[in-house]
Amino acid sequence: MAAPATPPTLNFDGIDNAAAKDLFDAHGFLQINNLLSLAEDRYRQLYQDFIDGKIDCGSHRRDLTRGRPTKRDDIESILQVMWPCDKMPTLLDDVLHQRGLELAKAVIGDDAAFDFDMIMCKPPHTEMSTPFHQDAFIWLDQPDKRAVSIWVALDDVFPENGCMWYGPGSHKDGLRPHERYGKEGEYGVTCKGSEDECVPMPLTPGSCGLHGGQTVHYSRGNSTDTWRRAYILNYRPKSMVEYERAKGFDHGRAGARQNQDHVVNAKPLDAVN
Repeated sequence: MAAPATPPTLNFDGIDNAAAKDLFDAHGFLQINNLLSLAEDRYRQLYQDFIDGKIDCGSHRRDLTRGRPTKRDDIESILQVMWPCDKMPTLLDDVLHQRGLELAKAVIGDDAAFDFDMIMCKPPHTEMSTPFHQDAFIWLDQPDKRAVSIWVALDDVFPENGCMWYGPGSHKDGLRPHERYGKEGEYGVTCKGSEDECVPMPLTPGSCGLHGGQTVHYSRGNSTDTWRRAYILNYRPKSMVEYERAKGFDHGRAGARQNQDHVVNAKPLDAVN
């Protein structure tokens, strides 16, 4: 299957599961339109409560700038909250997580299970990029590498405010060498990549992008007056979630960064834009 010039796209309503799996397997990513509707705008209000600090997230809230110089000092430039469902357990039974599980089963198999969730936000005029990387580099190495991250837009997202860019077919070549950046205790990682090899995925509110753990991806900083808010769901086979937990790996649920050996041992990078 040839590399797409635009994201392979399906609508959630009436989705053909076999087509979704074929596209996801071929390209390593897939756009799904209308996962949520405007009638489910409560997610944006809940999200804003996290941003405004009305919901105390403790050490689950952090800034992913990794010590890089920032344009604003009044808010995190890349705000991340891990495990929002721990603060609001009803989310697990609500429509987003349930539809996310449906999609996960469609693209990685019926044994898909919820692993973790997060929120990621780029406020206006923060202009902080998320460097090219592959998620699997910072995850626990597992015998079954099937996984899907579902990146749900809660705003109109486009290149200038930080929509995702994905490398078609990049998941087929294994993990690229990664280098670390940032300050000790807050390291991030990045690999070689360019916009020329990737496809941007603009989204309307309620639509989403799916990508695998070895898919190269990145986003620009937000240089606009608009917010870029996303809710991310992660799924993998139930047996692999159990495998992670048995080894003490819970994607920061305990509040500490885990599986950092890959990051700490990665070659230092002089600078990341």
